[in-house]
Amino acid sequence: MGDVIGALQAALAAFVAGFPVYVLQVAVASVMIVAASAVYVLLSPYRELEMMRAGNASAGLAFSGVVLGLTIPIAAALGTAHNIFDLVIWGIVALLMQLLAFRVADLILKDLPKRIANEEAGAAIVTLAVKLASGIVLAAGMMDPHIRF
Repeated sequence: MGDVIGALQAALAAFVAGFPVYVLQVAVASVMIVAASAVYVLLSPYRELEMMRAGNASAGLAFSGVVLGLTIPIAAALGTAHNIFDLVIWGIVALLMQLLAFRVADLILKDLPKRIANEEAGAAIVTLAVKLASGIVLAAGMMDPHIRF
């Protein structure tokens, strides 16, 4: 019985020590996602938020790709960070790379924003897929920064 109580006390002590760090890391990651989404909204010429407010579901799908595409690399940074500064540095790198990837995707897929404005769900789904795919690739690049080619 003493071993069980000792293990429970050790687990509780680890939780008490680690929980504030967890809350801080999740808060920082959340702020980074919100900030990156805001930067995207400010830089995007497509005004997805205005279209969503007007009832355009395709714009909602496309913007969902933005939020998820930004969240995936931040989650990878959160999972691999050794401390809060590491999270912030890799998080900023991930967000900048993702915003760049979004811009390249928008340039390559020229007709999609207009088609999204015309409420074409297919265009929104392609946009969502491209933004998710770029987020996944960027996240995978951060999974183990010690691997060298």
